[in-house]
Amino acid sequence: MKLLRVGICTLIVFGVASHGAVEDWARAIFETVAGLLFLAWALWFYFHREEQPVRSPLLPPLVAFALVVAGQWFFRGTASIYSTRIEFLLLCADLVILFLAVQAFRTLEDWRGFVWFGMIFGFLVSLFAILQNLSSNGKLYWFREIRAGVEPFGPYVNRNHFAGFAELILPLSLVPIVMGRVRKQRRAVVRLLAVLPIAALFVSASRGGIVSFSVQLTLLLYLLLRRRGIGKHLLAVATVLLVALVMVSWLGVGLLLERLSTFQSLEVTGGKRAAMRKGTWHIFLDHPLVGTGLGTLQIVYPRYETLYDGRVVNHTHNDYLEALAETGVLGGLCCAWFLVVLLRDSLRRFLAIDKSFAGTLQLSGLLASSGFLVHSLVDFNLHIPANALLFFLMAHLSTAEIQKPSPRAAAAFAPSPGKS
Repeated sequence: MKLLRVGICTLIVFGVASHGAVEDWARAIFETVAGLLFLAWALWFYFHREEQPVRSPLLPPLVAFALVVAGQWFFRGTASIYSTRIEFLLLCADLVILFLAVQAFRTLEDWRGFVWFGMIFGFLVSLFAILQNLSSNGKLYWFREIRAGVEPFGPYVNRNHFAGFAELILPLSLVPIVMGRVRKQRRAVVRLLAVLPIAALFVSASRGGIVSFSVQLTLLLYLLLRRRGIGKHLLAVATVLLVALVMVSWLGVGLLLERLSTFQSLEVTGGKRAAMRKGTWHIFLDHPLVGTGLGTLQIVYPRYETLYDGRVVNHTHNDYLEALAETGVLGGLCCAWFLVVLLRDSLRRFLAIDKSFAGTLQLSGLLASSGFLVHSLVDFNLHIPANALLFFLMAHLSTAEIQKPSPRAAAAFAPSPGKS
């Protein structure tokens, strides 16, 4: 299974580095690698039939959603067969990778490796984003031209999509530090790995990202109130945030405020967002059962546009409304099923094993998923393939039944020999 774990992590790196894997060439590689990884697992499973596939409660609602989209495409119940087919293939790739992740990440040792990968990768991407921000010439990687009116941040064309990435990755280092589940000799390193993504999130000046991070902190503090010894946990939260804010101040608060003002002038206005939500809602009302077809909003929306500003509307800046418009009540019920399973199972597992390191990791997944879902109210991060894949992995982390570790793995992050 190590090949699957390495392959999935490599796919995450590729997706983020290729601007979120939003372009056709990146999607093609993304889907091809997903297929090759599934083939590798199928061959391994054929020669190891004593191993039984593991199930995830997240897979049934996603499979049901995929069947709705498949029905749109097969029965031509879509405004664009081509667009729906393209989105269906990407959805299948996500399902395949999630299924493989369920098979590959089973024990605490497996997840421990993923957490270290996520912390280090998040640190490196955040460091690159800050350096690029300080020396930006308006180009991706300092050499690739992008359309006017867009300001890149890190490897992403849109700073809000970098914020979505940061929301998903920073709980992996923040939560273990706050919960006291890091060995003393590693605390300084893990704190640094937590501070930089938080600083980069603020430097990105993404209002949706900052609000979502605030929701994550609020949820974390609420869950801490259920525990004893909250004082030391609050001190850990305050220390990490203070260091992050000091770093932001060192980078320049005035410059940050100026860039925030500049970014707001480049963004979609509040009136335009309201008009898009209204138009998308009317699309749903006109196609209530199965919607207009996944991936067809850009084609259908012009008929419902009430505030024209010369820009093409390819997404509504609200993933929930867009899902309703494109997949109707059937797709909406599948999405609601997924959200209920995610929140119910993640909370249940955390509350059952919250005093262990496994509980700490599952809390990381819960916080990451919650912040990302809040951000989806005002953006379309679920349409960024790299972010969507990372979201599904964090959702799986929060709901997975993590198998008992060996004594060596159990002590890896323990602050003292007497704790797990």
